Amino acid sequence: MKQALARAALRKAEESSRTKLEFFANEAEQIASCAERLAQAFSAGKQLFSFGNGGSACDAEHLALELMHPVIEKRKALPASALACSSAFLSAVGNDQDFSLVFANQLAQLGRAGDIAVGISTSGKSASVLRGLSAARERQMLTVGFSGRDGGRMREACDYCFTASTAFRRCTRP
Repeated sequence: MKQALARAALRKAEESSRTKLEFFANEAEQIASCAERLAQAFSAGKQLFSFGNGGSACDAEHLALELMHPVIEKRKALPASALACSSAFLSAVGNDQDFSLVFANQLAQLGRAGDIAVGISTSGKSASVLRGLSAARERQMLTVGFSGRDGGRMREACDYCFTASTAFRRCTRP
């Protein structure tokens, strides 16, 4: 039993490594191009807004934290906010209007031309994330998406869409 679990853990680690290597090999040029655009925006005094639902909301918060409080990299902090942080705002819009508007409404008030919107959706099909990205584009913001599987509709919604596709397999018990 213990050896089977050890083999399963090693197999998952190898799959994770292969997925990362494949992703960066396929996306290196786009990553460099996006990084240049991000640097230009930050140099011009623009800010970044990140958003997503569920676990992706946690990723959006983590992204904003790493930019605002760069402990490991020891670089200048950059202006960033995660839009998923206000439970009062999210629940009010969801209750009074439509949950798919939560990020679009915030970007309508906070986003300015040249700012950066980063939407995160594991399926690439999240209505609230897609509407947020659409609102960002209407405001002439740089739009960046992170998705999984085939990218869903995010590919059309972003200036840059990075998709980590992998075969999802369940770890079976030995």
